[in-house]
Amino acid sequence: MQDGQYDFNRIEKKWQDYWLSRKTFRTPDGSDPAAADKPKYYVLDMFPYPSGAGLHVGHPEGYTASDIIARYKRMCGYNVLHPIGWDAFGLPAEQYAVQTGTHPAKTTQKNIDNMRRQIQALGFSYDWDRQVDTTDPRYYKWTQWIFLKFYKSWFDDTLQKARPIEELPIPDAIKAQGEAAVREYIDSHRLAYESYAPVNWCPALGTVLANEEVVGGV
Repeated sequence: MQDGQYDFNRIEKKWQDYWLSRKTFRTPDGSDPAAADKPKYYVLDMFPYPSGAGLHVGHPEGYTASDIIARYKRMCGYNVLHPIGWDAFGLPAEQYAVQTGTHPAKTTQKNIDNMRRQIQALGFSYDWDRQVDTTDPRYYKWTQWIFLKFYKSWFDDTLQKARPIEELPIPDAIKAQGEAAVREYIDSHRLAYESYAPVNWCPALGTVLANEEVVGGV
């Protein structure tokens, strides 16, 4: 510090490098002595979309609040899991790739690298060993797995739990209508199913928009 001025470039980089090299915010596994007898606490942020040239002010606004909670709980003796990741699939990444004329994998990785640098510069206490990328096959195989579980299951109101679709009772009246009726009956009871509904269709993107994405709301 010179002339009473805070040398943030030097001081903040020093501690950012220290936290990264020492893995200060690593979450120890249950078998790790560092986690012994500590209650668990999970703090999860909404993963940013690595589709633009970097973070906007809304990202650190939300992340600051959750980081305060994560740090406070660590100080209270909790074994805190505070991960970060990149929600890299979907239209934002696709549209950015179209605009720049490069493959989505390249633009996505470039944006991830840039956003990671920005987040680390902000000093948030994430466990970078548990970084998640939704385009990683090791991640999305589980989203595919759970979708298939939904598709192959129906909900039993009596037992109040999901059961395999093969165990769905088919009424005799449905069976009498033939194979197509049976198939339609089964499909209508799946936990993941197709149906007709009013949507917010966007011709420019060629897909459906959430109510929050429509100008003026719905």
